[in-house]
Amino acid sequence: MSSKSNIIVGLDIGTTNVSIVVADCSEDKPRLLGYGQSPSLGLRKGVVINIESTVESITKAVAEAESSSGIEISSVYTSIGGGHIKSFNSHGIVAIKGREVSEHDIDRVIDAAKAVAIPPDREILHVLPQEFIIDSQDGIKEPLGMSGVRLETKVHVISGAVTSAQNVVKCANRCGLNVKDIVFAPLAAAEAVFTPEEKELGACLIDIGGGTTDLIIFYRGAVRHSSVLTVGGSHITGDIASGLRTPVLAAEGIKIQHGIALASGIRADEVIEVPSTGGRPARALSRQILSEIIQPRMEEIVSLVQREIYSAGCDEMITAGIILCGGGSLLRGTTEIVQQVFNLPVRIGTLNMAGGEKIRARADLATALGLISYGTKVRTYARFHTQNESMFHGFLRRVNEWFGDHD
Repeated sequence: MSSKSNIIVGLDIGTTNVSIVVADCSEDKPRLLGYGQSPSLGLRKGVVINIESTVESITKAVAEAESSSGIEISSVYTSIGGGHIKSFNSHGIVAIKGREVSEHDIDRVIDAAKAVAIPPDREILHVLPQEFIIDSQDGIKEPLGMSGVRLETKVHVISGAVTSAQNVVKCANRCGLNVKDIVFAPLAAAEAVFTPEEKELGACLIDIGGGTTDLIIFYRGAVRHSSVLTVGGSHITGDIASGLRTPVLAAEGIKIQHGIALASGIRADEVIEVPSTGGRPARALSRQILSEIIQPRMEEIVSLVQREIYSAGCDEMITAGIILCGGGSLLRGTTEIVQQVFNLPVRIGTLNMAGGEKIRARADLATALGLISYGTKVRTYARFHTQNESMFHGFLRRVNEWFGDHD
């Protein structure tokens, strides 16, 4: 049996579902021990709006994960998302005066790059180095030990609202969980579904969740752009409920069971049963009508992503194509629509973990599984963990302690 110190748990608190994955990381490749999932009742567009409902959802997912893994869960890496997340690229420069670059110099230049003014109600979550430059020689990934006069770096900075982070930590603490780190959701998901070659050649992850659609672009092994769009699968469900005049819960079931994003892929004689409101009897409707409701909204979501990528000037970086994850990516026809809009290779992100054959095709678990990979890299390669230890982790520790003392 593996020691408790080798157990890493990823908790993804999403708009539609709360997912939790437990893994044994005592070997080179993490091994799945168990997972749990429950409907998420306390979030809207990726942000906690009801503490009690979120706590209830997390508790159910934890109980299922503990039952399937046989492990008592006490600490987690958790995701954060929502429209409050903002990101930008920054640049820092320091003098090294002709000597070899040390760890201290790398810390100094990253500190210089993130020394930007942000509002007091926001906190920097990640500072992700893109490349280092020594005396105008760019493209350096590891400057340690190299000699020069001037050291520069380009970084990608991700920040979020302090209150949103506080609410995530509070919900976890109320369930008896200590939060070891908070990770931007698509950054975690990319760890689960990207290959090293895709990160190097250039690829875009599109995570179609319930309340948001997140994207993150890797090129030459580093994050070049990330963004959160406040539109997702719940908007498709709302369109179905309105268009078919059926309850929202019924609309969600219809979307999952019968939904298809391409009307051209349906036979004219296909019929579905649609529950009515107000106690009226169910109706039989053509599946073609359902698809004609879904397709415009999915095309809008994908077009908004395309516009974001073009606005950021990253369209020529996506050489290896697009990887889809999140529950929305499992809607039939989504891959074809993305291919039509981008004219690039597209695939659904598959999950690769020892013992994880049952969840290989579960793109909705990508973020939770990616948190495992993130936690593993934090333990083995400190520079992957790029937050400011004195600022962000001081904040995280204070929030954990505060809610631990006041529950």
